[in-house]
Amino acid sequence: MPRLFGTDGIRGVANKELTPDLALALGRAAGLVLAPGGAVVVGRDTRVSGPMLQAALAAGLCSAGVRVRLAGIVPTPAVAWLTIADKANAGAVISASHNPVPDNGIKFFSDEGFKTTAETEDRIEATMQSDDLDLPLGVEVGSVEPIEDALDRYADHLVASVEGSLGGLKVVLDCACGAAWAAGPRAFRQAGAEVVVINDDPDGTRINVECGSTDLSSLAGCVVSEGAQIGLAFDGDADRVLAVDERGEHVDGDRLLGLTATHLSDKGQLDNGIVVATVMSNLGFKRALEERGISVVLAPVGDKYVAEAMAQHGAVLGGEQSGHVILGRHSTTGDGILTGLQSAAIVAGSSRPLSELAHFFEPFPQVLINVDVAAKHTLESNEELWEEVRAAEKALGDDGRVLLRASGTEPLVRVMVEAADPATAESVAEGLAGSVRRHLN
Repeated sequence: MPRLFGTDGIRGVANKELTPDLALALGRAAGLVLAPGGAVVVGRDTRVSGPMLQAALAAGLCSAGVRVRLAGIVPTPAVAWLTIADKANAGAVISASHNPVPDNGIKFFSDEGFKTTAETEDRIEATMQSDDLDLPLGVEVGSVEPIEDALDRYADHLVASVEGSLGGLKVVLDCACGAAWAAGPRAFRQAGAEVVVINDDPDGTRINVECGSTDLSSLAGCVVSEGAQIGLAFDGDADRVLAVDERGEHVDGDRLLGLTATHLSDKGQLDNGIVVATVMSNLGFKRALEERGISVVLAPVGDKYVAEAMAQHGAVLGGEQSGHVILGRHSTTGDGILTGLQSAAIVAGSSRPLSELAHFFEPFPQVLINVDVAAKHTLESNEELWEEVRAAEKALGDDGRVLLRASGTEPLVRVMVEAADPATAESVAEGLAGSVRRHLN
């Protein structure tokens, strides 16, 4: 049986691959593994399938004797924070992040607010397959209760992270019709910013549809027309953020991470002079930070792996090009609103615009091609394909690199190539994408 858990929990088309039956079985097993007789905080995004899956997951958790605490529609990092703040045994989020409307997902946090390890996920899957479960009876069966003040407390936590005020700063927020719809505008207004909001209707039929971090075009236009200093776009569960500067130019996760890293380094607050990025980060980003005396540690893709590398190397900052940024002094996982607040505070405290602050390096031309495949699980063992990859790497030399990886959430292999010029990057990427299609279909 294929492994259920991917890079970021379990995802699939709701009511087809991720069914209520699966959610119930998953909840029961997760409850027995993570929180026997304890409490689990549960939150979700705005997707139309969210209430259905939440009911099934909660039923499974109750079947394991768990006290389920419903946080409602809140960002993923809010669940991680509430798990710690309320001393719960675990947290669970029902969301498919940036995925399309029909999809949904379920992921878990430990009592320390970190995403569950592969070992823990394997124990959950093994428990799901067991026919010999000792389930509670009578008064030991679990219960469900709301956390009435979840959003208020989380927003206060976010604002407390900001040094000074965002007074005088005009910000445009694109909430992607998702989990940031209430927490984002509230936190920025409490922090003193003048806030313009788009796509803040909690409409699960429109989550991530031509809005949010998957499509920055509306945000860019609004920032320019409103004369704002910064625009911020969240994904469906608000655990990541991308930005646009005052000119409407895109600012990706590498630039936000580098902006924060240099700011903390200048203040003497970048512990051990280290920032953790992933193998997807641009080579130009890495070289620019190293020229400033900041060491860059590369982790596998996924903010859970970034968090693990941060703990291993004693780092307080890590993130991904996709916009997941972990600010270790304030959060245990990627938090789009928190990252946006910190980025806005840097702009507010500087005499330079975001267009100068964030564009501190020239990126190597990068081409990313997502290749639909039937057998992504055979990628690592396909030696003929890897021979072609090694030949491409040798041809690029020190002025480029190649990365192939299977998506943890979709039937794709991602082919990424960086080179000294766009034509070379495009040519090498197209050639390798063709190789992937031949070998894995």
